[in-house]
Amino acid sequence: MSKSGTGAWNICPLFQGIGVANLVMMVLVNVYYIVVLAWGCYYFVMSFQTVLPWSHCDNPWNTPRCSLTKHIPCDVTNGTFNNTLNMSLVACVRDNTTSTVDPSVEFWERKVLQMSDGIEESGGIIRDMALCLLFVWVFVYFCVWKGIKWTGKVVYFTATFPYVVLITLLIRGLTLDGALYGIKYFLIPDFSKLAEAQVWVDGGTQIFFSLAIALGAMITLGSYKKFDNNFYRDCFFIMCINSGTSLLGGFTVFSILGFMATEQGVDISEVVSSGAGLAFITYPKAVLSMPFSHLWSALFFFMLFLVGIDSQFVHVEAVITPILDMFPKHLNKPWHRMAVTAVYCVGAFLIGLSMTTKGGIYIFTLFDYYSASGMVMLWVCFWECIAIGWIFGAHRFYDVLELMLGYRINMFLWICLKFVTPAVTAGIFIFQVSTFKSAKVGNYEYPPLGEAFGLLMAMASMICIPITMVIKLRQLPGTLLERLRASVIPILKKKQIPKAWKSEGLCRSVIIAEDEEEETEELFDLEKSTALL
Repeated sequence: MSKSGTGAWNICPLFQGIGVANLVMMVLVNVYYIVVLAWGCYYFVMSFQTVLPWSHCDNPWNTPRCSLTKHIPCDVTNGTFNNTLNMSLVACVRDNTTSTVDPSVEFWERKVLQMSDGIEESGGIIRDMALCLLFVWVFVYFCVWKGIKWTGKVVYFTATFPYVVLITLLIRGLTLDGALYGIKYFLIPDFSKLAEAQVWVDGGTQIFFSLAIALGAMITLGSYKKFDNNFYRDCFFIMCINSGTSLLGGFTVFSILGFMATEQGVDISEVVSSGAGLAFITYPKAVLSMPFSHLWSALFFFMLFLVGIDSQFVHVEAVITPILDMFPKHLNKPWHRMAVTAVYCVGAFLIGLSMTTKGGIYIFTLFDYYSASGMVMLWVCFWECIAIGWIFGAHRFYDVLELMLGYRINMFLWICLKFVTPAVTAGIFIFQVSTFKSAKVGNYEYPPLGEAFGLLMAMASMICIPITMVIKLRQLPGTLLERLRASVIPILKKKQIPKAWKSEGLCRSVIIAEDEEEETEELFDLEKSTALL
């Protein structure tokens, strides 16, 4: 269709709400995803201190419970501890020890996040985090302000250098004692987990997010490709690179986790953290036991920043391009794109400031859990398959692919579009809704108002599909059946119609774009291309 997420659904106008849902999701994702990059940026800067601040307990933010050892021995005979910490006998437990907190945990919770007791207590903006967030947004703006061609030049470095760092870290990890133990733990699966439905939910939604499926980002990037580009080959290439990168990252991280487990004399499951804990607690703690810890810490967080910034480029592009495509006559100048991008980045930054407060982690978790959650992406993907596989028709979709590629592709995709993917996504979606669990931060449970805010974010994109359907049907004349038939007729240009359709009489079920509209769109494409160059 050579259009972004919203315009591309002229292929099945009744389902243009899918493009709107993609746009809403991307707006929400852009607000919170970049906060992770701000955290990584802060850790990167801290890695250049003479002594890594998460390596000891002598910082202003540390509490008496801070200790590099798992437990603090307690002398019950005189009520004092065998170290210099000022703690009372009451803190001792039956086995004559008291629980402690690792300095890497306290650095994360008390210095970086400065966590309040709940979302109700914002506690004010943390200056360092706000400055890091501002820096990242400014960096993103100047990487996307001139369009996809300019961004592509930046990505030559940001997309390739992380592999250099990953391989360097992997080589270093493999030289550590216990590395093979960690890799063995990573490679040998626990097949009993396959009996748990939640594992399938987590795996399915993760691959959706990892490949940017149902987010509109791939459609946006594809809109800049030539009509006869071999995207079929590119799709396989992207899938292999994506999964290969995940494996490379897994080898790298688990070689170091194996080293940690060997050093501490515990099972590797006791040192493994998921989510933010892996990047901002476990890994910073791991580098402390390695020679040249400052170097490995800086390299890791620099890599984290580069990997994340690439995703942010795509996310922002997936918002800006649809806006420009919606108003081709009014936003067809290069400086228009710069202005729209600037307004959007400033707005997203101001909203994101709420996540740099002392209660920001609670807001961040709501965005992360609901805005583009598995439930939302599964919902969108299901309707995408219905629109293409059943309404537009998988057979006609294959005709269009043949027109673009010059050959007919394997029938496996046809089977997936029609049956497999709709069934799988609907099944996982129903399971996730029926076993829904509210978001939590540790043991903290959100108040009803916070939970309602999260659900509203999820519904904000999901509801776009049925609402757009209603609007489309109300705009058309005739009976409901006549409206339905008219609303699913594709709006295509002559070059987008396969020759076979003419002989089979299928062109009667296609609306050919008017010449005047074509000229306007082609003029806009020319202006856009000039701006990009």
